[in-house]
Amino acid sequence: MAGLAVNIDHIATLREARKAGYPDPVAAAILAELAGADGIVCHLREDRRHIQDRDLRLLRKTVQSKLILEMAATSEMVGIALDVRPDLVTLVPESREEVTTEGGLDLMQNKSITETIGALQNNGIPVSIFIDPEPEQIKAAHQAGADMIEIHTGVFCEATGASQRKLAFTKIMDAAKLAKKLKTGVNAGHGLCYTTIKAFKGLSEIDEFSIGHSIVSRAALVGMDRAVGEMRALIDNL
Repeated sequence: MAGLAVNIDHIATLREARKAGYPDPVAAAILAELAGADGIVCHLREDRRHIQDRDLRLLRKTVQSKLILEMAATSEMVGIALDVRPDLVTLVPESREEVTTEGGLDLMQNKSITETIGALQNNGIPVSIFIDPEPEQIKAAHQAGADMIEIHTGVFCEATGASQRKLAFTKIMDAAKLAKKLKTGVNAGHGLCYTTIKAFKGLSEIDEFSIGHSIVSRAALVGMDRAVGEMRALIDNL
């Protein structure tokens, strides 16, 4: 049975829109865990546009399930990760121009990623890499020593035509199967919602889904407990 990791970044986005003290992403994380989340995801960005250092440190003290830190492969972020010691680090690309993370890390252009992975693993922190579902990227992540990959599902979730959607999902399936063949853990995320998650029924190679925006958006209307519980039920029935 696949797990559910809830990304609480956009709770912080709402808070930062007014520079207020609320809503608190730490409180959201507690509610998500109580509703059945297997992990909590947060992305500490270089520009601190949503999650702040304070949030990360309080989350480390509070999260009882699994704390997953998304971050860029920079010396600053490696230092923070070594200090806070999340349960998993997911390395992601980062651009100040983007609204949210767009596309996976291109490991063909990031040859030094092995050093970052080693620095974290040598201190007992497992590493995942957020990558597009392309065979060369899967193989490169394996060669770099990543413990896991997180497959970028955005192209599939945003596809409008049936043929485009089918091709995108086939790439995700092939990527997951290849990663498992290489004995690499498989997570998946980006753009997943209460509708698109249903397409993953029977794809047992995926260990965990990372979902944020759709859950936070629904939580604004029905509450975090119900929003997480509904997604938890959908994943349990895959």
